[in-house]
Amino acid sequence: MPSFSPAYLASLPTNATLLKQVEHLGFARGTQELFRTQAPQLVHQLTTVARIESTESSTRLEGAVAPRERIEGIVLHGAGPTTRSEAEIAGYRDALRTIHENAAYMPFRETQILEIHAQLYRYLSTPGGRYKATRNDIVEMDERGAVLRVRFSPTEPYLTPVAMRNLIEGYEAAVDREVLPAVIIIALAVLDFLCIHPFPDGNGRTARLLTLLLLYRHGFEVGRYVSLERVIEQRRDGYYDALEKSSIGWHDDAHDATPWIDYFLGILVAAYREFEERIQAVQGGQGGAKTAMVRAAVARRMGPFAISDIKRELPDVSMELIRNVLRDLREEGVVRLEGRGRGARYIPVQ
Repeated sequence: MPSFSPAYLASLPTNATLLKQVEHLGFARGTQELFRTQAPQLVHQLTTVARIESTESSTRLEGAVAPRERIEGIVLHGAGPTTRSEAEIAGYRDALRTIHENAAYMPFRETQILEIHAQLYRYLSTPGGRYKATRNDIVEMDERGAVLRVRFSPTEPYLTPVAMRNLIEGYEAAVDREVLPAVIIIALAVLDFLCIHPFPDGNGRTARLLTLLLLYRHGFEVGRYVSLERVIEQRRDGYYDALEKSSIGWHDDAHDATPWIDYFLGILVAAYREFEERIQAVQGGQGGAKTAMVRAAVARRMGPFAISDIKRELPDVSMELIRNVLRDLREEGVVRLEGRGRGARYIPVQ
């Protein structure tokens, strides 16, 4: 259990930036319930949007894509999948819903992790819920699919069951002893899971779901209202860079987990900040606040979208204001418009 050995935990450095992030997250956790009671309608809207964005972003990170309309139909209305990508989306929908509704009753256990992975593969021909039988090195490839280099060699298949049990036991011991703040312990657990890479495929999606599960169990519920998966996708380069840096020397307990912890906490801080800003904008009730909400909704878009998509996300904002903001964003070069009428779509300019 590389990140949870007593010697490693005792030697883990905590700089001022990490401590400030932990302090901010503790305060944000304490204000969650206040926001829920002050703006229940908005919280409900945020929950719906987050479910769609979480499913869309997490599966898109693994190469599974579908039109937004299909994703909404699958996530919100239970539409059946018709393609492999849609099957992956439907599986993530089911696992995400299970965690949203039952996290308090889902212990961090090996059987639970296997069940989450099995849910991801419910609609695919390949069964889930089984550890890898062959090596699954993490490699960097070129545009033609040729391997450029091996980024990391995860735990060998025959050692994986023991490594997973050690991870769970180490996490539980660290929580019981309160050796570090809960958010740092969670970050270490996710790092070790990704380094073990226990499944032949779907490790990234499983890690993101386990992140939500552990955060919920420790009272950090921002993932219900703001898609952590979307925030990760928007910072995907930082994700891979931090993971690679912190995996060096992992097999020998000689790794430096701080790049990953810093990234992990930064994601949570960004999500809580977005949650707070959206609640406060609505409470302000000013036209300028609603304009800011539209701009923020557009900034979160990763692909083409219609005016109706923004309207569904912000039902309390008039269609006229949305059109005006989009016109301004076009003039600013933030988005461009393609098509006309019902087929018109706005494209974020990278």
